[in-house]
Amino acid sequence: MDIEHISLLARLRLTEKEKELFPGQVGDIVEYINKLNELDTSDIKPTAHVLPIKNVFREDVTTASLPGETALGNAPEKEGSFYRVPKIIE
Repeated sequence: MDIEHISLLARLRLTEKEKELFPGQVGDIVEYINKLNELDTSDIKPTAHVLPIKNVFREDVTTASLPGETALGNAPEKEGSFYRVPKIIE
């Protein structure tokens, strides 16, 4: 493993001590991944999450919104019934 190349790709600035420490750790990780690749997963269905999670949707119901004065109550700056924000486009 070329730790300097990996750190360049990951945009990491490593100290000399880290450059000595990390090759062993990365090697251990690669070794573990290779061990996992030996497992037979042909009967395992691909999943996006390890837990059986599903979205719970609620009925989309229209309700009254906050009054404008309440919504703008803590705004540092406002202009009429709008929030005033710094200009970000030149």
